[in-house]
Amino acid sequence: MKGLILSGGRGTRLRPLTYTSAKQLVPVANKPVLFYAIEALAGAGIRDIGMVVGDTQAEIRAAVGDGSAWGVRITYIEQDAPRGLAHAVLISESFIAGDPFVMYLGDNLLNKGIATFVEQFTADRPAAQILLSRVPDPQMFGVAELSNGRVVRLVEKPKEPLSDLALVGVYMFSPAVFESVKRITPSFRNELEITDAIQDLIDHGLEVRPYIVDGWWKDTGKLEDMLEANRLILDTIERRIDGSVDAESRVEGKVIVERGAVIERSVIRGPVVIGANARIVHAYVGPFTSIMKDAEIRESEIEHSIVLEGSVISDLANRIEDSLIGKNVRIYRVPVKPSAYRFMLGDNSEVGIRW
Repeated sequence: MKGLILSGGRGTRLRPLTYTSAKQLVPVANKPVLFYAIEALAGAGIRDIGMVVGDTQAEIRAAVGDGSAWGVRITYIEQDAPRGLAHAVLISESFIAGDPFVMYLGDNLLNKGIATFVEQFTADRPAAQILLSRVPDPQMFGVAELSNGRVVRLVEKPKEPLSDLALVGVYMFSPAVFESVKRITPSFRNELEITDAIQDLIDHGLEVRPYIVDGWWKDTGKLEDMLEANRLILDTIERRIDGSVDAESRVEGKVIVERGAVIERSVIRGPVVIGANARIVHAYVGPFTSIMKDAEIRESEIEHSIVLEGSVISDLANRIEDSLIGKNVRIYRVPVKPSAYRFMLGDNSEVGIRW
C-alpha cells in the first residue's frame, strides 16, 4: 500500500505568515504539521509516499528530503496550480501504479494515527474508505450522508447540511478511484473535487465505507485551529529538561526545555515547549505555548501562543495571548502602552509598541 500526501496548498487563511513559509511547515508543538502526516503514514507501515507539491515545493523538499529520516521513500509530484484534491489524485496515477493508497492532507492532524483504519481497509478492500468527524459547522466542510451504515451522498460545503459528519482529510482508495476522477468535471470553483469522485464511486455501485473517528481531528488552515492543535498536542507531552534553568526560575508541570535553551529568573507553566538555544529571561511563559529554537522572550509574558525561530519579544507591559508569531520577528515596547496585544505576524516582521 502506498501513501499520498497533499502539500500544494497556498495557505491563504494563514497569511501573512504563509507569504514566506509553506503552510504545511508551520509548526505545532515545535514540529511542522507536515511531519505529523509523514509519521502517521510511517506508523501504519507505509514506506512508499508520494508528495504533491506546488509553489512552495523548494521549501518542502528542503525540509523533508528523501524521507529517510522517517524510514520512508518520498517521491515528489509537481502540481502546476491548485486544481482540487481529485486533480492531485489524477496526476499521481503513475506513482500509485495500480496499488491501493492512503491520501493524507498535509495540514491535517489526527491524534490517534491511522494504523487501525489502514488495517481495516486492507482486510475488507472496499473501493474507498472515508474518515468522518462530527462538527458543529458542517457547512464549512465536505459532508457525508449515511443510510444503514453506508455512504449514500457527499456534498462539498452544503448551504443546508443534512448531516454533521465532516470529511476528515484522510482517505483510502482502491485504484478504481482513477476512473471516477476521469469521469467527473470541474466544480464551480474550477477544481476537481474529491467529494465528486467519491460520489461517482457510489453512483457506479462501488462500496464507500465510512469510519467515524473517536478522537480529535484538526484542519490547521486557520489561526484558531493551529493554536487549538498546538494545545492538544502539548497536552500529551512529558516533562524533559535538557537546557539550563537557574535557581531563581520556576518550571511547573509538563515542560520540555531543549538542549542549549536558557531559563533565567522566569516562570514557565506547562504544558510548554522551549526550543534549542532559546532564551527566556525574567519572563512568564504560560500554558499551551511553543517557543522555537533561537527565540528570546525577555521581560514579557506570553501564553497560548506559537513563536517561531529567531523571534524576540522584549519589555512588554501586557501579556501576549492567542498569537502566532513568525520567524525573526521583533516585538518590543516604546512609549504609550495599549491595553492588550493580539498578533499574527509574518516572518521578518518588526513591531514597535508605544507605552
